[in-house]
Amino acid sequence: MKKTLKKKLLKNKKKEAAVVTETMQVYKRRFEKHFEELQWLYTELYGNNSMFAELCDQMESFYRERGADLKSLDFQRETDPGWYKRNDMLGMMLYIDNFAGDLKGVQSKLEYLQKCNVNYIHLMPFLETPKGRSDGGYAVSDFRKVQENLGTMEDLDSLTAACHKKGIRVCMDFVMNHTSEDHEWAQRARRGDGEYMSRYFFFDNDHIPSLYEKTVPQVFPTTAPGNFTWVEEAGHFVMTTFYPYQWDLNYRNPRVFNEMMYNFLYLANRGIDIIRIDAVPYIWKELNTPCRNLPQVHTIVRIMRMICEIVCPSVLLLGEVVMEPEKVVPYFGTLDKPECHMLYNVTTMATTWHTVATRDVRLLKRQLDIVNSLPKDYVFLNYLRCHDDIGWGLDYASLMAEGIGECSHKKYLNDYFQGFAGGSNSRGELYNADPVSKDARFCATTASMCGIERAGFEQNDGMMEQAIRLDLMLHAYMFMQSGIPMLYSGDEIAQVNDYTYKEDPYKAEDSRYIHRGAMKWERIENITDLDTVEGRVFQGLEQLERIRKKEKAFAANADTWTIETWEQSVLCIGRVFEGEKIIGLFNFSEHDKTAWINETDGDYVELLSGEEMKPIGVNVPAYGFYYLKKE
Repeated sequence: MKKTLKKKLLKNKKKEAAVVTETMQVYKRRFEKHFEELQWLYTELYGNNSMFAELCDQMESFYRERGADLKSLDFQRETDPGWYKRNDMLGMMLYIDNFAGDLKGVQSKLEYLQKCNVNYIHLMPFLETPKGRSDGGYAVSDFRKVQENLGTMEDLDSLTAACHKKGIRVCMDFVMNHTSEDHEWAQRARRGDGEYMSRYFFFDNDHIPSLYEKTVPQVFPTTAPGNFTWVEEAGHFVMTTFYPYQWDLNYRNPRVFNEMMYNFLYLANRGIDIIRIDAVPYIWKELNTPCRNLPQVHTIVRIMRMICEIVCPSVLLLGEVVMEPEKVVPYFGTLDKPECHMLYNVTTMATTWHTVATRDVRLLKRQLDIVNSLPKDYVFLNYLRCHDDIGWGLDYASLMAEGIGECSHKKYLNDYFQGFAGGSNSRGELYNADPVSKDARFCATTASMCGIERAGFEQNDGMMEQAIRLDLMLHAYMFMQSGIPMLYSGDEIAQVNDYTYKEDPYKAEDSRYIHRGAMKWERIENITDLDTVEGRVFQGLEQLERIRKKEKAFAANADTWTIETWEQSVLCIGRVFEGEKIIGLFNFSEHDKTAWINETDGDYVELLSGEEMKPIGVNVPAYGFYYLKKE
């Protein structure tokens, strides 16, 4: 009996050893593929062989620690590199506490997310941050600890594993430009420890900071003017691009890069599928430059991409780059030296709301034409609303050619969405308003911007009908854009602005909390009732999601283009993939309009109603839309 048991144990050990040997061979293959470029780029940045050797050793250690399930997922996605480009991808951004209390709560709601057809969730910042000085979670004091009220790292492990079993991918923010002033490094630097001061940008007088200020733009000129903060305890100025409690990291120091990559891999090993690199253009600083989009930034992102492909190839990099689509393209890298897998389509989001306010699709059409002309390998994330404000970064050169001035138009847009101009039913609040320049950004939920809040408050059925139509039309249009659509939690039930943030002293000064309200779970009971706002919006979105998942033409890498309608308020988008063609028509006006298109290449069927329709001089009802598929 003992001999049999001993033989079994020995056999099992041999199997385990064989598996370890096999997986290490996989690692060796990946490592050797990238080694020369990785070494060359690291040496170009740092010229430090010992730090490079340490990085390589740590990469292997994190690979060995990576769980068997995650290694299996790595292999699956490595053999299907385009898995995230399929037409069934649908994301949702959510705050853990607002959505379900904590990480365990989110895990208990996975069936609801599946009911929403969501298979990609972006968990808004959940790492340890100081209360009241967190910028919504973007001032991290510990990269390896979950906020106490949200749970533990073990809870995160459990959630990601449960998501993977249900085919749901998990995204998180990696805040790599800065740390909280409460981070261990910052605390040591505050006490004058030179080793840790070198991990930030410290100066004992204002001469160098004043030189930086000449070329570095201010992110928040009203609420956080300047790019430096005086630290009394250290007797030095420290660079703080965003807020005084967020200290910029010095990536010219290889110790900073290495340690942040170890944090990155630690989080990847917790089962994270998509890592959103926050504020990526800012991470390299040089005097006499804007400290934005410098070449070294791309070197760092390229190195990160290779580290992923060696240690955790199932992990995608999502870059937060707030610029026009044609200007963010360098962050995709090249086909042979890729950087980010995905980027946000921020400008198109702002242009969409401009189109709502002006009922004029011309600027949006030009914007989409630019996006559609880019290589199909470039994947954008599209959204109507997110956790942040709306900055009116539009193509003012084009608007100026039409006689529209930048300052006056920004004022009109902010007045419109506050409900003060242009026959608007929108409701919301300004963010970071500058009393001198009169510039401001805007905050509100999709539903409130569409008029659902006002219609409900005034009990106006006609206004509500119009608001719901606008809400659904905008989502239908978003689904037709090139890339992956992202919902913002609560939009699926038309959740409106939450003004209770003003009662919280930690939030009252930040109007972005108006659209960061708690999920109204009692209203989920209405999602099957078409006599309710929640039911109409949820069921309307569910129908759009089913169509998108079923039809090939909605693949992220489909050929996409705009079609002239000769009607200022109607946008027309065409999509074709593997011979299947769909045309989308979207009326941005509260009046019925005719799209003067002339597609004579065959018969079409309208996918929502099932009716046959010829795409020739199509009458589109107020805030209406059609999905026409060629038969």
